[in-house]
Amino acid sequence: MPLTDIDRKLLNDLLAGQSGAWRLFVDRFTGLIIQVIKHTAQAHSLKLNTDDIEDLCAETFAELLLRDMAALRAFRGRSSLATYLSVITRRAVVRKLTQHRYLQAMGHVNAHQAAVDYASNDAPPGRQLEQRDHVESLFSRLPQEAAKVLKWIYLDGLSYQQVAKQLGKPLNSVGPLLTRIRAAAGPATAD
Repeated sequence: MPLTDIDRKLLNDLLAGQSGAWRLFVDRFTGLIIQVIKHTAQAHSLKLNTDDIEDLCAETFAELLLRDMAALRAFRGRSSLATYLSVITRRAVVRKLTQHRYLQAMGHVNAHQAAVDYASNDAPPGRQLEQRDHVESLFSRLPQEAAKVLKWIYLDGLSYQQVAKQLGKPLNSVGPLLTRIRAAAGPATAD
């Protein structure tokens, strides 16, 4: 299927820096990107929760913005824009899922396990207190804003939309922000 006139105009406006073009682009293709993420995860026998899907969606959009939208500038119109974005999304998701599996295999994905355990009602009261102390010690090593964001997400159970509102930032900035916080915190394990 060739590039439609609507998509050509949207892409040209976006690359020219037209006001509102990015919002239209995100509105038009978010559903497609989410569908590709879900399909790719299913094809790799992985179950993603809503937060994982939002993270991957936000990271895909962030990747499209890298290097002055290099991936979008490289589009030559030999297929539909939706097909092109599907390929980019699938590659980004596979790369992230592979990275996650590698970190999990190396034992580096348990960073927030104490917070998850603490939030669980199954843990005995004494263990909950230990876990809370452990989580608070992990948070104390982070910058104040990073600790606040992690607390909102993992302890208070706020959605990405609620966190974005609290921070006064766009929704699609929360996933990449969490990724940067996790990378800066480095590997951590729960006792």
